[in-house]
Amino acid sequence: MNKTIAPVLAALLTGLLLSACDQAPESDVSQVPVGGEVAGADAAPLDRKLDPAQIVRGQAVYDKNCLECHGANGKGQPGDWRIRNAEGRYPPPPLDDSAHAWHHPTKVLMEAIRDGSPGGEGNMPAWQGKLSEQEMQDTVVYIKSLWSDPVYRLWMKMEQQSLEE
Repeated sequence: MNKTIAPVLAALLTGLLLSACDQAPESDVSQVPVGGEVAGADAAPLDRKLDPAQIVRGQAVYDKNCLECHGANGKGQPGDWRIRNAEGRYPPPPLDDSAHAWHHPTKVLMEAIRDGSPGGEGNMPAWQGKLSEQEMQDTVVYIKSLWSDPVYRLWMKMEQQSLEE
């Protein structure tokens, strides 16, 4: 790819991802439409089929490598993660269902961990060569375990669509 076009495309993709994330519910996911219905607190529990051992391993990797920036339980740090800091970069977003991680398929979440912030827009380092592929997969499973059932249901639909493309 042309070396002058690649940074422009990366910046454009990052802008599109962030603008799409601005449309997401941030705190009241009980009003998120699921299959034409409103998913409330009384929605049936969801069998996520996440491996409990993988969640435990992922939490250990997260606590060691991610917690400092993304906060305990993926809740983020004080401040608005959607506003660039003084260096012109985006702060680390929460990874629970209050931000945008759940808007991305597994493949994109893995790429963000492996390769770092897209287009240098954030401060996320590349973890390839520092974490094993299994550690990165475990961390993604742990992050998915933080999402509420209504958000996880929406994510599953998006994940399925991404696999069909």
